[in-house]
Amino acid sequence: MSAAESAATGHHAPSGDGDWRLFRGHGTPRPVAFPPAPPWRRLHPEGPEGSRTARPRPYLIDPDDADIVNAALHLRRPLLVTGHPGTGKSSLAHAIAHELALGRVLHWAVNSRSTLQDALYHYDAIGRLREANLRRNTDSSEPGIGQYIRLGPLGVALLARGRPRVLLIDELDKGDVDLPNDLLTVFEEGEFEIPELSRLPEEHSTVHVRTDDPDVSAPVTRGHVCGHEFPVVVITSNGEREFPPAFLRRCVRLDLPEPDEERLRDIVAAHLGHEALHDIDDLLEEFLGRRAPGELATDQLLNAVFLRKGGIDLDAGRLLDAVLHQLNGAV
Repeated sequence: MSAAESAATGHHAPSGDGDWRLFRGHGTPRPVAFPPAPPWRRLHPEGPEGSRTARPRPYLIDPDDADIVNAALHLRRPLLVTGHPGTGKSSLAHAIAHELALGRVLHWAVNSRSTLQDALYHYDAIGRLREANLRRNTDSSEPGIGQYIRLGPLGVALLARGRPRVLLIDELDKGDVDLPNDLLTVFEEGEFEIPELSRLPEEHSTVHVRTDDPDVSAPVTRGHVCGHEFPVVVITSNGEREFPPAFLRRCVRLDLPEPDEERLRDIVAAHLGHEALHDIDDLLEEFLGRRAPGELATDQLLNAVFLRKGGIDLDAGRLLDAVLHQLNGAV
């Protein structure tokens, strides 16, 4: 089978002839036909909010865990999802948004420098001053203040009209120790103020501002942002730090266990088809054996099965070690 035929059918050429090696390291340029990407690494065309996103992935969840998700939805409380890397914490937010037709997931990736205002809004005061100076030199009118304010993911989630938006607050335990407490008031009140807008004169009471949704603006009146529905908030944590009781009291907690062998087979079938389950017993055994002493993500097993399905010999060289590498400890 030629490389072009392999790309058309979704299969790699068998590893025996070496044709699966797109990069050979010999420095000689040559055109190659790229095979199809794994299903979870393919991009959608532009979505309804104008952004390119990954395709929705199949998501398998135990009925008991799904009941906990539903409890959070009914209570309008944030869902705090814990578990080892690769257990599907972040994917759960996308699964909820996809199944309930709630649109693009608003994503706030937390790090050690994150603050509450980062998630609510950003005001580019320096950019506005620079633009004002340029406009003054050309005698042209200055854009309104709304061009320099952008609602962050949490700000957009609180602005929702009608159906709620899904907000993913990813790895909150990586943030500052005070960040969970900073979120409490917003989670309770469901509103916040933008002082730069609330101080404007009455004739400028309503300002259209930019938002975290690409190419979408939203009106804000008197600097007050308040929606009609609490957003669906999914907070993930890898358990690197405990959260204060006052914060935990306002969350519904879901601890996702590592999938057992039967669930792993179901996950492989959901992503790659039932035919992918043939001849993977050794990969499952190797994955489970390596996962016991350290952390491995389910994605890594899917990667290994995808390569095996494409005819690639994972026993060649250090391939299997590269795919099923430990996620904890020093590299």
